[in-house]
Amino acid sequence: MNAPLLLDTPASTACGRSVAHESARAQVEGLAPYVDDLPEPRGTCYAAPILSPVAHGRLWGLETATALAMPGVLAVVTAADIPGDPILAAFAHDEPILAQDTVQYAGQVLGLVVARDVTTARAAARAVQARIDPWPAVLDARAAHAQRQYVLPPVHVRRGDAAAAIAQAPHRLTGSFAVGGQEHYYLEGQVALAIPQEQDQWMVLSSTQHPGEVQHWVAHALGLANHQVRVECRRMGGGFGGKETQAGHVAVWAALAAHKVGAPVKLRLDRGDDILITGKRHPFTYDYAVGFDDEGRILGLDLSMFVDCGFSADLSGPVADRAVFHSDNAYFVPHVALHSYRCRTNKQSATAFRGFGGPQGMVAIETILGDIARHLGRDPLDVRRLNLYDDAPAPVWTAPLPTGSNPLPARRDTTPYQMRVEDDILRPLIDTLAERCRYAQRRAAIAAWNARSPVIQRGLALTPVKFGISFTATLFNQAGALVHVYTDGSVLVNHGGTEMGQGLHTKVAQIVADELGVPLERVRVSASDTARVPNASATAASSGTDLNGRAAQYAAASVRANLAAFVAGLDGCGAGEVRFEGGWVRSPRARRRFDDVVREAYANRIPLWSDGFYRTPKIHYDKTTLTGRPFYYFAHGAACSEVAIDTLTGELRVLAVDILHDVGRSINPAIDIGQIEGGFIQGMGWLTTEELVWRADGQLWTTGASTYKIPSAGDLPPHWRVDLWPKANREDNVYGSKAVGEPPFMLAISVWEAVRDAVASARRRAGLPADGPLPMDAPATPERIWRACQMR
Repeated sequence: MNAPLLLDTPASTACGRSVAHESARAQVEGLAPYVDDLPEPRGTCYAAPILSPVAHGRLWGLETATALAMPGVLAVVTAADIPGDPILAAFAHDEPILAQDTVQYAGQVLGLVVARDVTTARAAARAVQARIDPWPAVLDARAAHAQRQYVLPPVHVRRGDAAAAIAQAPHRLTGSFAVGGQEHYYLEGQVALAIPQEQDQWMVLSSTQHPGEVQHWVAHALGLANHQVRVECRRMGGGFGGKETQAGHVAVWAALAAHKVGAPVKLRLDRGDDILITGKRHPFTYDYAVGFDDEGRILGLDLSMFVDCGFSADLSGPVADRAVFHSDNAYFVPHVALHSYRCRTNKQSATAFRGFGGPQGMVAIETILGDIARHLGRDPLDVRRLNLYDDAPAPVWTAPLPTGSNPLPARRDTTPYQMRVEDDILRPLIDTLAERCRYAQRRAAIAAWNARSPVIQRGLALTPVKFGISFTATLFNQAGALVHVYTDGSVLVNHGGTEMGQGLHTKVAQIVADELGVPLERVRVSASDTARVPNASATAASSGTDLNGRAAQYAAASVRANLAAFVAGLDGCGAGEVRFEGGWVRSPRARRRFDDVVREAYANRIPLWSDGFYRTPKIHYDKTTLTGRPFYYFAHGAACSEVAIDTLTGELRVLAVDILHDVGRSINPAIDIGQIEGGFIQGMGWLTTEELVWRADGQLWTTGASTYKIPSAGDLPPHWRVDLWPKANREDNVYGSKAVGEPPFMLAISVWEAVRDAVASARRRAGLPADGPLPMDAPATPERIWRACQMR
């Protein structure tokens, strides 16, 4: 791996340097506490969930006598014990806190057992018998679509006349395929500790990406005002989107149990229950028709996406919207019709997962482009380059457009949802990566290998990423922060974001240190706390640093302005002439230590703390038509992956990966590269090994490491190079950086396309059709690879 490039980073600054994660030493030494490690108040009790054994049916009641007779069992909590609204305070208001009259999936929580120890609580929960009359269950998005069962209405985005453009195109293809869901498999499971306080107030310790939502949900369920509930989260052992909404369920259940028994209650789901209860990445099924010219340039595309949302809406609306927004990925499609069906099935309610629908949108267009290249016998990278956004004139269309269709743009730089691609760096980025990884030479060598190898076939693919950065729900693009400077010159920062291992607190500390001109070790970031920063957005959408870093920077700038004005008054100069750097404060007349200035300012009653608030500029869109500018900017990247498959067994090996990724001006190159590596491997798992399997009766089979395979150290490619694109963000983002949490996930689509490249070669050797859509869905497990190599 190459050392990251630093962009003109002064020696005295914190930003731009690969400083260690703020909790790294404590985590290595086992001294970084998570929720389950925190001291429990005297009298803490423990809850365990009672789960539905069937996927769909009429719930008549629970047989609890056996459980209640067990020593140490205190109570059973059901929907009748909810003092507030029995429906979760989610956006769609369609999910019961505890099942009431019906059950909607196998694993749905019917109630809770509260006991004096964890083991007893779990044993008693298993002893409760549910009286349920089973009903037929819908377990497939296509079946739900056929029955018009949706959690939200379908959405259609049209530009131009896709049907006419496809009909008139020199070449046409149609195809269908599917990509599966994905279990978050965070190291720290879902956990919450609810502690009753004085005067009907509550303290909740929660492993959550969204403390503000946990606060709102708990208050709603208890029938309280938000200010009566305080939620705190110092750190999570991973989230990946699985703790954006789903942590709220666990906190609500713990609070209801605590309310019933009048004592603190902790609820920590064991791994099996966690997987059974909580939502996954949304599985998608696709139908497409595409028209293109002799070179592979897309002229028209009709794409239907059938989204398996599970039994309730949760975040399926914005997830499915983002899939629509990213179904173009990096490519201009003049005539397009996008159809998104948000299907209701009797499964866990699918939820946020890294990429938030973006991967499901991108994998569709990349799969289609791979099919086009094989149909024409052209190099897939050439076809991808040909279709990239650019500023050339768009094709002219003189025929009238269908009613409700968005107009065609004048240039090839506008997305189907009418946002211009202004920071188009992908062409030079792709060219740089292709030269650096020797794409053309390796492609020729792989063709020669495949021609003489009867069993092992290799594949190669280079795919780009263009990922929009901002919450698609515009109101969430805001953040607040507090910066406190103490009289000894030390600095404490609190912001609304949460730390889940991604290094957010580290980056925020770097930003504040540079804004105040103090060494990084003088800055600490405290736990995320609803009592300090209210109404904070979830740490999601890759916007944690963009939002909270800027808010903290503004708060620090306000304190610095107070100190600068104070020094300017002492030295008879302008405040703009006062500089803060390296722990010193300099004016044209004097140089003072920052600590000394702070003490003197305090003695003169100068405020040494401030708040900061930031709202993302420029963004707007009409959610009824899905048009406008939903993103502040795009993050880009590209990856080249080489794989080998065994055509007799379907075994897959990823041999080499080269990545060139755009993080703007990196605040912390080591953390950014770590995010790129982690995101890529997680994406590779989604597309190759991580398969969720439900039985015909709706029971999830893959509930642990023995049946669900996340990537391990043995799956890492022997050759793996990650480089950063050396350009700052053209938009006015904090430090010139770009978001890095989610975009690298989609770099792994290069592995999927490389596998399909190898499968196509194997099919050609076997005399099977390989000049268009391949008979294979994702994940590309050995079974699927083997079948795809053999299927006629």
